[in-house]
Amino acid sequence: MKRVVSVSLGSSQRDHRVELEMLGQRVLIERIGCDGDEVRARQLYRELDGQVDALGVGGMDLGLRVYDKVYPLHAPRRIVQDVRKTPLVDGDGVRRIVERQVMQWVEAEIGDELYPKRALITTAVDRFDMALSFHDAGYDAVYGDFMFSLGLPIPIKGLRTLRILAALLLPVLGRLPFSMLYPTGEKQDVIVPKWGRWYGWATVIAGDFNYIRRHMPERLDGKSIVTNTTTPEDVELLRRRGVKYLITSTPRLGGRTFGTNVMEALLVALAGKGRPLSHEELLEMMQQVDIRPTIQRLAAAPKTSP
Repeated sequence: MKRVVSVSLGSSQRDHRVELEMLGQRVLIERIGCDGDEVRARQLYRELDGQVDALGVGGMDLGLRVYDKVYPLHAPRRIVQDVRKTPLVDGDGVRRIVERQVMQWVEAEIGDELYPKRALITTAVDRFDMALSFHDAGYDAVYGDFMFSLGLPIPIKGLRTLRILAALLLPVLGRLPFSMLYPTGEKQDVIVPKWGRWYGWATVIAGDFNYIRRHMPERLDGKSIVTNTTTPEDVELLRRRGVKYLITSTPRLGGRTFGTNVMEALLVALAGKGRPLSHEELLEMMQQVDIRPTIQRLAAAPKTSP
């Protein structure tokens, strides 16, 4: 049996494992959260190296890509530096494919229900392909990178502005401790409502779910969420707060969606090449296993008069 493990800096309460058959092969997929403990995460990567078929980098990115420029994140790279044998991926390859077209797919399915076309993207530098998808789909988008990553009340408008700010700031920010930029461990379990003006303004709220959840208001009536990793508990939380649609860029496996790092590690394991896959190889594999977005209606449809 193939074994895929995602080691995450996130909360262990979100751990999950599922066994499935895909492309005629049995695969065990596991997610192990380290509750923000970088020492434990590094130890797990070291122990699992050479013992599993593919490793996913969960709860962090190894770099941030804006257009074709990659800005390394040095703290996460130190955590995985002992991996020598097992293929290691952070999901960027899958994001470049599924998130680049997510809104085109959504528009074809439920586009007439997503008006006005206004989107709050919590952080665009870690979901740049998603930001491009919204742009190409004609959305008026606000990028909340300063708000959600740094706590600064500065919305960003326009991809050109985002590109300039990334070039100026990411070489410096990439050297900060990762916990200063992203909620890890127990911080992922706490909701601190903030930036309510922009949650209220947007028709669609998109980005990493930990960012979305971290500052969401009590009510999100009629909103749609475009994100990735969600558990059954997350789905119920969004349902209680009035969310209309939950759109995830990857399918549900064993009752939940896994991160793109898991999906890419799964494809690497199935391919059996002992290395990360190229963009063309990922495209071919994804066509075989049919990895595409999932739309789930949470709020009941309004009743029509007889």
